Amino acid sequence: MASTSPSGEVPARSKRADAVRNQQTLLAAAAEVFVTSGVDAPIREIAARAGVGMGTIYRHFPTRADLVVAVYRHQVEECAEAGPTLLAGAESPYEALRRWVDLFVDFLVTKHGLANAMQSDSSGFEALHTYFLDRLVPVCGQLLDASVDAGEIRPGTHAYELMRGIGNLCIGRDSDPGYDPRRLVELLLRGLRPG
Repeated sequence: MASTSPSGEVPARSKRADAVRNQQTLLAAAAEVFVTSGVDAPIREIAARAGVGMGTIYRHFPTRADLVVAVYRHQVEECAEAGPTLLAGAESPYEALRRWVDLFVDFLVTKHGLANAMQSDSSGFEALHTYFLDRLVPVCGQLLDASVDAGEIRPGTHAYELMRGIGNLCIGRDSDPGYDPRRLVELLLRGLRPG
Protein backbone atom coordinates (compact mmCIF):
# COMPACT_ATOMS: atom_id res chain seq x y z
CA MET A 1 0.00 0.00 0.00
CA ALA A 2 1.39 3.41 -0.97
CA SER A 3 2.00 5.87 1.81
CA THR A 4 0.38 9.24 1.62
CA SER A 5 1.81 12.65 2.27
CA PRO A 6 0.37 14.91 4.98
CA SER A 7 -1.81 16.49 2.27
CA GLY A 8 -3.30 13.09 1.48
CA GLU A 9 -1.63 12.77 -1.93
CA VAL A 10 -0.02 9.51 -3.00
CA PRO A 11 3.53 10.27 -4.15
CA ALA A 12 4.32 9.42 -7.77
CA ARG A 13 6.24 6.19 -8.06
CA SER A 14 9.50 6.44 -9.97
CA LYS A 15 10.30 3.88 -12.62
CA ARG A 16 12.38 0.91 -11.56
CA ALA A 17 16.01 1.11 -12.63
CA ASP A 18 15.64 -1.89 -14.97
CA ALA A 19 12.56 -0.33 -16.63
CA VAL A 20 14.50 2.91 -17.23
CA ARG A 21 17.46 0.92 -18.59
CA ASN A 22 15.16 -1.07 -20.91
CA GLN A 23 13.54 2.12 -22.17
CA GLN A 24 16.98 3.67 -22.83
CA THR A 25 18.03 0.52 -24.74
CA LEU A 26 14.83 0.72 -26.77
CA LEU A 27 15.38 4.42 -27.56
CA ALA A 28 18.99 3.79 -28.60
CA ALA A 29 17.87 0.95 -30.89
CA ALA A 30 15.10 3.11 -32.39
CA ALA A 31 17.60 5.93 -33.00
CA GLU A 32 19.94 3.54 -34.85
CA VAL A 33 17.08 2.26 -37.00
CA PHE A 34 15.84 5.79 -37.71
CA VAL A 35 19.33 6.84 -38.83
CA THR A 36 19.62 3.95 -41.29
CA SER A 37 15.97 3.45 -42.32
CA GLY A 38 14.16 6.69 -41.45
CA VAL A 39 11.37 7.38 -38.96
CA ASP A 40 8.93 5.32 -41.01
CA ALA A 41 10.94 2.14 -40.39
CA PRO A 42 8.80 -0.83 -39.35
CA ILE A 43 8.30 -1.17 -35.61
CA ARG A 44 9.33 -4.84 -35.89
CA GLU A 45 12.77 -3.69 -37.10
CA ILE A 46 13.15 -1.52 -33.98
CA ALA A 47 11.91 -4.36 -31.74
CA ALA A 48 14.41 -6.77 -33.30
CA ARG A 49 17.28 -4.31 -32.86
CA ALA A 50 16.30 -3.71 -29.21
CA GLY A 51 15.74 -7.41 -28.53
CA VAL A 52 12.17 -6.86 -27.31
CA GLY A 53 8.69 -7.73 -28.53
CA MET A 54 6.59 -5.22 -30.43
CA GLY A 55 4.16 -5.11 -27.49
CA THR A 56 6.94 -3.70 -25.30
CA ILE A 57 7.42 -0.81 -27.70
CA TYR A 58 3.70 -0.05 -27.86
CA ARG A 59 3.43 -0.26 -24.06
CA HIS A 60 6.07 2.48 -23.71
CA PHE A 61 5.11 4.44 -26.86
CA PRO A 62 1.50 4.02 -27.98
CA THR A 63 2.02 5.95 -31.25
CA ARG A 64 4.89 6.37 -33.69
CA ALA A 65 4.92 10.09 -32.88
CA ASP A 66 5.42 9.25 -29.18
CA LEU A 67 8.39 7.08 -30.10
CA VAL A 68 9.91 9.64 -32.46
CA VAL A 69 9.60 12.44 -29.89
CA ALA A 70 11.16 10.23 -27.20
CA VAL A 71 14.04 9.33 -29.54
CA TYR A 72 14.47 13.03 -30.37
CA ARG A 73 14.73 13.96 -26.68
CA HIS A 74 17.01 10.98 -26.00
CA GLN A 75 19.37 12.05 -28.80
CA VAL A 76 19.38 15.68 -27.69
CA GLU A 77 20.41 14.55 -24.21
CA GLU A 78 23.08 12.23 -25.61
CA CYS A 79 24.53 15.07 -27.70
CA ALA A 80 24.39 17.48 -24.77
CA GLU A 81 26.13 15.05 -22.42
CA ALA A 82 28.67 13.95 -25.02
CA GLY A 83 30.18 17.41 -25.54
CA PRO A 84 31.90 17.80 -22.16
CA THR A 85 32.83 14.09 -22.09
CA LEU A 86 34.46 14.30 -25.53
CA LEU A 87 36.23 17.52 -24.60
CA ALA A 88 37.70 15.89 -21.48
CA GLY A 89 38.78 12.68 -23.24
CA ALA A 90 39.71 13.53 -26.83
CA GLU A 91 43.29 14.17 -27.90
CA SER A 92 42.38 17.75 -28.83
CA PRO A 93 39.41 20.13 -28.68
CA TYR A 94 39.10 20.01 -32.48
CA GLU A 95 38.92 16.21 -32.39
CA ALA A 96 36.22 16.49 -29.70
CA LEU A 97 34.33 18.92 -31.96
CA ARG A 98 34.60 16.54 -34.95
CA ARG A 99 33.34 13.58 -32.95
CA TRP A 100 30.49 15.65 -31.50
CA VAL A 101 29.50 16.78 -34.99
CA ASP A 102 29.26 13.09 -36.02
CA LEU A 103 26.74 12.53 -33.21
CA PHE A 104 24.93 15.70 -34.20
CA VAL A 105 24.63 14.50 -37.82
CA ASP A 106 23.11 11.21 -36.63
CA PHE A 107 20.63 13.24 -34.61
CA LEU A 108 19.77 15.47 -37.58
CA VAL A 109 19.01 12.50 -39.80
CA THR A 110 16.38 11.42 -37.26
CA LYS A 111 15.13 14.96 -36.67
CA HIS A 112 14.21 15.53 -40.30
CA GLY A 113 11.42 12.96 -40.04
CA LEU A 114 10.06 14.42 -36.84
CA ALA A 115 7.78 17.03 -38.40
CA ASN A 116 6.03 14.42 -40.54
CA ALA A 117 5.66 12.03 -37.61
CA MET A 118 4.09 14.75 -35.45
CA GLN A 119 1.80 15.84 -38.31
CA SER A 120 -0.32 18.79 -37.20
CA ASP A 121 1.15 19.36 -33.72
CA SER A 122 3.17 22.45 -34.65
CA SER A 123 3.21 23.78 -31.07
CA GLY A 124 4.75 20.50 -29.88
CA PHE A 125 7.36 20.69 -32.62
CA GLU A 126 8.20 24.31 -31.70
CA ALA A 127 8.63 23.35 -28.03
CA LEU A 128 10.99 20.54 -29.04
CA HIS A 129 12.96 22.90 -31.28
CA THR A 130 13.38 25.35 -28.39
CA TYR A 131 14.49 22.47 -26.15
CA PHE A 132 17.00 21.42 -28.83
CA LEU A 133 18.49 24.92 -29.08
CA ASP A 134 18.61 25.44 -25.31
CA ARG A 135 20.46 22.15 -24.77
CA LEU A 136 22.80 21.97 -27.79
CA VAL A 137 23.86 25.51 -28.73
CA PRO A 138 25.82 25.98 -25.46
CA VAL A 139 27.54 22.60 -25.89
CA CYS A 140 28.59 23.39 -29.46
CA GLY A 141 29.74 26.83 -28.27
CA GLN A 142 31.91 25.24 -25.58
CA LEU A 143 33.56 22.96 -28.16
CA LEU A 144 34.14 25.86 -30.57
CA ASP A 145 35.59 28.07 -27.82
CA ALA A 146 37.96 25.33 -26.67
CA SER A 147 39.09 24.75 -30.27
CA VAL A 148 39.70 28.48 -30.77
CA ASP A 149 41.60 28.72 -27.45
CA ALA A 150 43.81 25.81 -28.55
CA GLY A 151 44.52 27.55 -31.87
CA GLU A 152 42.91 24.69 -33.81
CA ILE A 153 40.20 26.75 -35.54
CA ARG A 154 39.82 30.41 -36.46
CA PRO A 155 37.68 32.56 -34.18
CA GLY A 156 34.39 34.04 -35.32
CA THR A 157 32.16 31.02 -35.91
CA HIS A 158 29.03 31.01 -33.74
CA ALA A 159 27.55 27.75 -32.49
CA TYR A 160 24.08 28.34 -33.93
CA GLU A 161 25.58 29.30 -37.29
CA LEU A 162 27.68 26.10 -37.46
CA MET A 163 24.78 23.91 -36.35
CA ARG A 164 22.47 25.46 -38.90
CA GLY A 165 25.05 24.98 -41.66
CA ILE A 166 25.46 21.32 -40.73
CA GLY A 167 21.68 20.94 -40.64
CA ASN A 168 21.35 22.40 -44.12
CA LEU A 169 23.99 20.00 -45.45
CA CYS A 170 22.04 17.07 -43.98
CA ILE A 171 18.75 17.94 -45.70
CA GLY A 172 19.70 16.42 -49.07
CA ARG A 173 19.89 12.90 -47.64
CA ASP A 174 16.10 12.69 -47.42
CA SER A 175 15.57 12.78 -51.18
CA ASP A 176 18.81 11.12 -52.35
CA PRO A 177 20.00 7.97 -50.56
CA GLY A 178 23.33 8.26 -52.42
CA TYR A 179 24.01 11.67 -50.90
CA ASP A 180 26.51 11.58 -48.01
CA PRO A 181 26.28 14.73 -45.90
CA ARG A 182 29.23 13.64 -43.77
CA ARG A 183 31.67 14.32 -46.61
CA LEU A 184 30.44 17.90 -46.95
CA VAL A 185 30.29 18.40 -43.19
CA GLU A 186 33.94 17.31 -43.04
CA LEU A 187 34.78 19.94 -45.67
CA LEU A 188 32.90 22.53 -43.62
CA LEU A 189 34.88 21.64 -40.51
CA ARG A 190 38.18 21.79 -42.43
CA GLY A 191 37.21 25.30 -43.48
CA LEU A 192 37.29 26.35 -39.82
CA ARG A 193 40.98 25.45 -39.54
CA PRO A 194 43.55 28.27 -39.46
CA GLY A 195 45.58 29.24 -42.54
